[in-house]
This record gives sequence, structure tokens and C-alpha cells, in this order.
Amino acid sequence: MTTTPRKPKRFLTAEQKYDLWVRMLTGQISVADAAAEAGVDRSVITRIRAVARDGAIAALQASKPGKPRQSRAEAGETAQLRAEVARLQATIVEQAVELAVLRGKSHWG
Repeated sequence: MTTTPRKPKRFLTAEQKYDLWVRMLTGQISVADAAAEAGVDRSVITRIRAVARDGAIAALQASKPGKPRQSRAEAGETAQLRAEVARLQATIVEQAVELAVLRGKSHWG
């Protein structure tokens, strides 16, 4: 019994998969043509289509309209930064008052 040697597996990059998917989605290329061009079995192309569809649906479900919510770590960091800004503003006001008092005293003399 003679068996024909299998072709080595061909791995496509994410960019190659995306390009094929977009071209199939827009009707520029068929599944059979995409498989022939990429040098892979049609089942690979079918799997690419399924993964792309599932990924797009998951991304769309995860997206919410409006501003993205902050994580707790980001919210804590934001609160710390706001407190630091308030502290620095208070320091500037104090220094401005001291400077005004000192300049005022120099005019007395």
C-alpha cells in the first residue's frame, strides 16, 4: 500500500486571514479561490470565516455606547491625581498671598 506524502501545514498570519476574510465578505473571492490562493484546505477558510464572525459579534456585544468605564485602579489613580491638583492649587494660592504681603511691606519702607 503506497501512501502519498502529506503536504506540510501552511500557517497563515493574522493579516493574511483578515485579508482573505474581507475579500470573501465583499464578494471579491470565493471560498474555493481563497483556499487555492492561500494553499490551504477549504475547511481552513470556513474556519477563518467562523472565527472572524464570532470575534466581530463578541467585540460588538462588548462595546457600549458612550464613554468607556474606568476600572477601579484607574478610578483610584484619577482620585489621587485630583487630590494632588487640589493640594497644588492651594499651595499656589498660599504662596501668592505671601508674595502679595511681602511686596506690600516693601512699599511701606
